Amino acid sequence: MGSNNPIGVIELGNVSIKCLIFNISNDNTSEILSTSIVDSEGIHNGVVVNLSKATNAIRSCISSAEKRASILLKKINVVIEQTEFLCTKFSKDRKINGSKIHEGDIEFLLKEAKKQVVLNDSKQSIIHIFNHNYIVDGKEFIEEPIDVYADYLSHEMTFITMPKNNIKNINKAFLDCDIEVERIISSTFVLAVQLLSDHELQFGSVLLNFGSEKTSLGLFKNLALIHSTSFPIGINHVAKDISKICSLSLKESESIRNKIDFSFKNNKELFDEKDYLKEVYFSNSSYKKISKSLILKIVKARLEEILLIIKKQIVETGLNSTCGRNLFITGRGSKLYNFDKYCSNFFEFTVKKPSSNDRQEVEEEIKQTFAACLGALRIIKDGWETEAIPKKSNEYTKKTGFFTRIFSKRL
Repeated sequence: MGSNNPIGVIELGNVSIKCLIFNISNDNTSEILSTSIVDSEGIHNGVVVNLSKATNAIRSCISSAEKRASILLKKINVVIEQTEFLCTKFSKDRKINGSKIHEGDIEFLLKEAKKQVVLNDSKQSIIHIFNHNYIVDGKEFIEEPIDVYADYLSHEMTFITMPKNNIKNINKAFLDCDIEVERIISSTFVLAVQLLSDHELQFGSVLLNFGSEKTSLGLFKNLALIHSTSFPIGINHVAKDISKICSLSLKESESIRNKIDFSFKNNKELFDEKDYLKEVYFSNSSYKKISKSLILKIVKARLEEILLIIKKQIVETGLNSTCGRNLFITGRGSKLYNFDKYCSNFFEFTVKKPSSNDRQEVEEEIKQTFAACLGALRIIKDGWETEAIPKKSNEYTKKTGFFTRIFSKRL
């Protein structure tokens, strides 16, 4: 399989930056050529906060992957999740007057919706458009109702937008590495594509991503992203709360958090102030006499804050009776001991971790570490049935010269 047309995907996270390079053959099969991962710098919640540090970290990550693949990327797809992403739902209507529905009718409704998004906030750029469904004379169609006779057509869509200035800063960081951003992709979307089955995405599911510094939520139905949000409270805030209230180092607080049984099987621990943490909870010899009840109260307060925000978001969509009862958790928080059981107790129904999804024949370690990149690989290779890809943003783009590419310092 040749690598004449390599494609790159990079995920910009708070903790790490990950790059995956793959090649697509003539028969549409994909081959992973290389991967790389470096510590994240200059990026917070998907936003470039220090251009110099972000550029250096991005350059290091891409260079490492390029060297392993023995290629030089010209463009790259960027996977991020920002708390400043806006998710907006639109429904546009058109009279058909007994005629056939044509592609032009659907294109017209999409164009009108895009106009409305731009008018609502000119400082935002569209990165995703998802088609929910079509209503033809009061009847729901999931697929495009082309050539159907009708009097009235309604089209329901979701738009994901992000601030134009954030796009400019991301593009600038990559252009300083002599590489062009092909497109920006929502991490919530591609994680769901990779981790959930088409059946789960079709009939309604919610994917909760408990990250270090933020929590993201994606609600899916009819293979479309119906609602998405991200807020700046993550699993690290639990450790920070323990650190502040108990006067412990952050490292000790993380050690305690990571050893807690989140099923809270022994509920008396919540009230028994004479039951103290054992030395095994601490990462070194700095043992401190702290009651389990205090730790559990601190943990519960922060987790309930996070889960109440999630619950409110799900209820406000109006789909909590269907999608809201099919919850999956991923991210660093999902790895805490029995955290899925804690979520199940809170929501009063089973919350699950996604089962292993064998969409690509790749090593388990790559599958676990590069889940978002692999989801992006799938939509780049095969497209996505409900996504209408917006035109590429040109908020900050320019051609890189031939000699700049040849004498690039990335290799």
